[in-house]
Amino acid sequence: MGDCQKRKTAIVTGGSRGIGLAIARKLGQDGCNVVIFATRPQESCREQLEELSRMGISWHYVQGSLDQKEARERLIAEAVERFGRIDILVNNAGVAPEKRMDLLEMTEESYDRVMGINVKGTLFLTQLAAKQMLKQEILGKKRGTIVNVGSCSAQVSSVNRGEYCISKSALSMVTTLFADRLASEGILVHEVRPGVIRTDMTSGVKEKYDAAIQNGVFPICRWGTPEDVAEAVGAFCSDQFLYTTGNYIDVDGGFHIRRL
Repeated sequence: MGDCQKRKTAIVTGGSRGIGLAIARKLGQDGCNVVIFATRPQESCREQLEELSRMGISWHYVQGSLDQKEARERLIAEAVERFGRIDILVNNAGVAPEKRMDLLEMTEESYDRVMGINVKGTLFLTQLAAKQMLKQEILGKKRGTIVNVGSCSAQVSSVNRGEYCISKSALSMVTTLFADRLASEGILVHEVRPGVIRTDMTSGVKEKYDAAIQNGVFPICRWGTPEDVAEAVGAFCSDQFLYTTGNYIDVDGGFHIRRL
């Protein structure tokens, strides 16, 4: 464990596939130990984890659900036990509604599920990780970095998945609050807002977004990739952004630009 403890350690929630896996890979390539937290059993992710090992990335896998207090506490405990410290938390895990429904038909059960994972789970995991960071000696030029993976849906209305939009808007305030609280402690907090990224979450609406790209809705006329998001997260986690906190960056092909 000696060599591992000389490196920064990053937790990536939802890190077994898609954007989360790309972030785990990127941070591992940048020299971090990586703790992957996901709901799937480790065995079902064997191919992805073997890829990380072949790249020389030191990883640890924790199975659990973000909306469960016990799982959040176990994640922090196992990360510290395995690597001795936590320097980076990437809050990537999130869910969309299981069924898209008009705002007038949205159920309380769907709302509670989405908010419980995307907001409540993220908030209280961040609280735990920040407390651990405060116990540690500084490694590098800052005590820690927290990056929340939000969405363009924090500002863009989708009336058939209102609970998701609300959760991502709330996540932006989570970013602001922790950035304010932790700046004096040397922990910087940022947000990355992906747009249309080619993942499992968007696979069910592929034709819709294919048409939008073809019709010029996005100034950069292509699908985003998980690697596009991972590069932005990697930049925030580096020691290159030391005089900014509480900010977000759109990784959306310019979709946020208002045009006439």
